[in-house]
Amino acid sequence: MNISPVAYRYARSLMQLAQEHGAVDTVRDDLRLVADVAGASRDLQVMLKSPVIKADSKLKVLGRVFGGQIGRISERFINILVRKGREDMLPEIAQAFQEVYRQANNILLAEVRSAAPLNAEARAQVLRMVEKRHPGKKITLNESVDPALIGGAVVRIGDEQIDASVSRRLGDLRRKFSENPYIPGF
Repeated sequence: MNISPVAYRYARSLMQLAQEHGAVDTVRDDLRLVADVAGASRDLQVMLKSPVIKADSKLKVLGRVFGGQIGRISERFINILVRKGREDMLPEIAQAFQEVYRQANNILLAEVRSAAPLNAEARAQVLRMVEKRHPGKKITLNESVDPALIGGAVVRIGDEQIDASVSRRLGDLRRKFSENPYIPGF
């Protein structure tokens, strides 16, 4: 998901507010919950984007969905978003906040796609490789399984990608074989 500059501005403002109140981890957990719920509920996304539904109705729905589960700072922030007509950006702002949090705490997110779930040894090997490329960073692995890779893994760190999959190697072989140096008639 591409995150807009406006979402980053809101996320940075919320980070600053959370730092002032010493509630950064609480707000991070709150917005992780918001991002998860909004990502899982198509109805919530449609309601947030709907120009027909009034702001007070949206506040009531959000209060019922997140009431008692999020802290005071996060709740007030959501209320401000709704008052300003930016409630449709709530899932995007929640994701932007996670990125701002990782940057502030020197955490690097590495996405690992593998043909089968990683065992402890493979996970440790990936962590060593990422730490070697990015020394001094705390590494968080986000693992997913993609059977289309056939074997191996693909590691993505920001816009850098390391592809050590069998499907990639097969593709490379196909390209090499298509460059047939054989010339008939000799």
